[in-house]
Amino acid sequence: MIFDTVKNIIVENLGCEADAVVMDANLIDDLGADSLDAVELSMALEDEFDIEIEDEDFAELKTVGDICSYIESRQ
Repeated sequence: MIFDTVKNIIVENLGCEADAVVMDANLIDDLGADSLDAVELSMALEDEFDIEIEDEDFAELKTVGDICSYIESRQ
């Protein structure tokens, strides 16, 4: 499932608690991501799902759910 994979990548890259990674969790406000984290997270997601995420697109992805929906739409 996409969510489980995304969750694992977020936990690994942000060092946050797995329980905090829910569909409506905000990457910045709830999970503590900064701009460098966002770049690393974007690259990890690209590698895992074999997709390309434009910087402008990733900037619009505010929640875990946004990321999952974006990935689903590109597979």
